Amino acid sequence: MTVPIAMSMPGFPPLAAILGVPPRPHGLVIFAHGSGSGRLSPRNNHVADRLREAGLATLLLDLLTGPEEADRRNVFDIGLLASRLRCAVDWAAGHTATVGLRPCYFGASTGGGAALRAAAGDARIAAVVSRGGRPDLAGGDALARVRAPTLLLVGALDRVVIELNEQAYEAMTCGRKLMIIPGAGHLFEEPGTLDQVVDLARDWFLHHLGVRP
Repeated sequence: MTVPIAMSMPGFPPLAAILGVPPRPHGLVIFAHGSGSGRLSPRNNHVADRLREAGLATLLLDLLTGPEEADRRNVFDIGLLASRLRCAVDWAAGHTATVGLRPCYFGASTGGGAALRAAAGDARIAAVVSRGGRPDLAGGDALARVRAPTLLLVGALDRVVIELNEQAYEAMTCGRKLMIIPGAGHLFEEPGTLDQVVDLARDWFLHHLGVRP
């Protein structure tokens, strides 16, 4: 079951979100969408549906308000987006349905960079998965401070992003893995490729939350 919410914290504008909490959840996956996307993203909602089937709570939120998104500079402001993700972690820690759940990040495209910037130095984060992400946008200093085990998933046809992920991988010192999905492009629209992402992300999150398959 999912419910629409307006996530609000002092000092931040209310952010539209969709919260889904299955019975006896193992942890919480917070989604960081790419530029031009948000809580209604069909691909990320497909991923979230499958993660909830595996016992993971999900939070899909718009990292920007409507007026903020109209300014394209905000869409690529990784520091601003990361601050909203940290706000979501703070909010979840005090929300009745998610209190006590260890948070994880699932980032896509530019959201991958925002998720890693947000995870830098934050010991609360159990794991990070980046799908077709731009982890390089997090910045070298932030990448070196990430401690959460990180899975980088890139489509084999997304050659430029593969190189950027390889560079980010080398800059990181945490437990990490880079996997290339055969036949997949940047958006993982090819048949079966997004389901591979789901399976790999699910196993990564559960493993690092200490849940046996």
